[in-house]
Amino acid sequence: MADLVREVHIKASPEVIFEYLTDPAKYAEWGGTDAVLEPRPGGTFRVLMGGTHQSAGEYLEVEPDRRVLFSFGWDEPGHPIPSGSTQVEIRLLPDEDGTTVRLTHSGLPADAVDDHTGGWDHYLDRLSIVATGGDAGPDGLPGSAPDV
Repeated sequence: MADLVREVHIKASPEVIFEYLTDPAKYAEWGGTDAVLEPRPGGTFRVLMGGTHQSAGEYLEVEPDRRVLFSFGWDEPGHPIPSGSTQVEIRLLPDEDGTTVRLTHSGLPADAVDDHTGGWDHYLDRLSIVATGGDAGPDGLPGSAPDV
């Protein structure tokens, strides 16, 4: 199993960014086309990505304005990364000019790291846009048709 780590600096406070990680309507602005989120330990994490790929897991830890940890996988028959089989930690590290968002996706099969790196880069770019007041537009996950 392998881990991937991605970082992006966003000119927004941890409080603003945290809302985009825990509010279903705000999550859907950047992280998919539909989200069902219950941001508490044991709560649901379900996000439809690119209008076609259903991710699923549960929140494991929630530290307001600092960190979320959730299990993650794909709710698709026969998928090699089933629902809840990996973990995603997102840390919010404030500085004088905004927040560094550090995402660590742990427990991935080695042959899935490249695809997931491209996906997380796509979504972190979209998070950067919406957290600073922009519109990321419809989600078009790399490798899938945009949801219009």
